[in-house]
Amino acid sequence: MLTAKGIKPIGEYKHSYQYKWLWGSFSPITGSSFCMTTSHVNKEFFVKYLIDFSNENPKELKILIVDNAAFHSTKDINLPENIILLRIPPYCPELNPAEKIWQWMKDQIAMKIYDSIKDLGQKINELIEELENRLIKSITGYEFYLNAFYNVFKD
Repeated sequence: MLTAKGIKPIGEYKHSYQYKWLWGSFSPITGSSFCMTTSHVNKEFFVKYLIDFSNENPKELKILIVDNAAFHSTKDINLPENIILLRIPPYCPELNPAEKIWQWMKDQIAMKIYDSIKDLGQKINELIEELENRLIKSITGYEFYLNAFYNVFKD
């Protein structure tokens, strides 16, 4: 907000640094999703996410697209057998379908003030509930991923 020198701006302002981390995987093929929220982000939470994701439909093979964030490191961990990590090149978030979901969610919650982290968490949960299969497919359905999938897994 800009004002003349010496004039205090008038407006609502809330300065705080509380965080809620949302982990998620979204299928451009089926529109299914799996989400988890945590209070922090680190390798241990990533491993927990992978285990929980693996246990959701455990007979299903899951190809998870990840970037090169430090907490995505898989050194010294055993990946669940039904998960394959597909790493995208550095600085290419547009190759990760989940990034489109994160942008959709940010568009719903940005520039709003929440009275508490609990209220923000409630809004995030509402948005997750809104993510029906058809919506997920419409947001994440990159043509190159769909073509690759259908070319490999033809009936």
